[in-house]
Parts: sequence; structure tokens; C-alpha cells
Amino acid sequence: MKKNTNLSGNSSHNYYFLPLASLIFSVAMLLLVGRAGANNAVLRSIFSCQAQGLGGLIPTIKIWYQQGTNLSFLPSGEVIKKVWLNDPSQVTLDFDGPVCMQFGQEANTNTGDCKNSAANVIQLRRIKKLNIPGLPLTKNTLLTVVTEAQGRNKLYTFRVIYGTDNPEYHTLAIFSDPSGQEGACAKVPK
Repeated sequence: MKKNTNLSGNSSHNYYFLPLASLIFSVAMLLLVGRAGANNAVLRSIFSCQAQGLGGLIPTIKIWYQQGTNLSFLPSGEVIKKVWLNDPSQVTLDFDGPVCMQFGQEANTNTGDCKNSAANVIQLRRIKKLNIPGLPLTKNTLLTVVTEAQGRNKLYTFRVIYGTDNPEYHTLAIFSDPSGQEGACAKVPK
């Protein structure tokens, strides 16, 4: 018995339709996924030398009312030793472990174990502005962080920007400097 290999759906023009339809579908999916990923970026990253301002720019971190923003030193393996916030009237700070805090200028006003700080993440949250006598009205503030890793201290400063729109990200991660990549923190010309 002879088998009929010419089925009604196997004409020569249909051989091109399936791959073309697959290609169109794949491109459409990539565009949709790419757009969704761009609109829902949850992580921003920066190298340690860039976050220290060694390239000539002060890094920024943005905070919103809707959610907190994390500043993570986990990828770099650094431990937060001390933190300053110039204007605490619009920002709260929380940590994932103990951190040395100082209130006032006296040596005995320290709280926590300053030698054994163990936090790696700072969580910043925007709050309704508090009226703190003596603080001027500002559109941003400066966050200073001192970290330690392998016996070396590092100093970071971040300009804290206040967002009113939808959050763009929830974590700014600090990564170790790239080894063998000269120019990652090249000085920015003025």
C-alpha cells in the first residue's frame, strides 16, 4: 500500500509561514519582556570607587514615599561602621545589624558596640518633613557612610534625592572594584 505524503497542509508556501510566525512571536516577546524589565528595575549597581566619588562625581540615591530604598554593601563584603545624615527631617534609617550611633559631641553619648558593628544594608525611607529647629529647607541631603573590609576603611558620600513619582528601584548595590579594568573610576573632566 502506498502512503500519501502530500497532506493538504504540507504545501510549499506553508513551509515558510511557521518559522516566520515563530520569529515574529519571539521578537514581540523580547520587546515586551525588555520593556517590562526596564519599567520594573529593582536593582541599581555601582562600583565601590564610583560610590566613593573617586571619579569626580557624587553618587545619588533616590528615596520615595511609597517604599524604602536599600543601600547594600553585601556584594562588596563591606561592614558599615558609622553613618551620618545631614538632614534627618525627611528620612528614616534602619540597618540589618548593629551599628555604632553617636548623639551629640560627648564621648559617652555613643550607643551600640562601635567596634563590633555588623550591618551591611541601610534602609532609607522618606517621611513627611519634620520641623526641626535650626535646619534649613533643602531639596536633598547628604548621607555619609564609613565601611570596613579586610582591615581597610572606606568613606562614601551619597546625595539623597527625594522622589515624588513612582519608585524607579529599591536597592542600590555597591560592588567591589573591577580588577584589571583600568578607567572604571577615571576622573571625570570638569
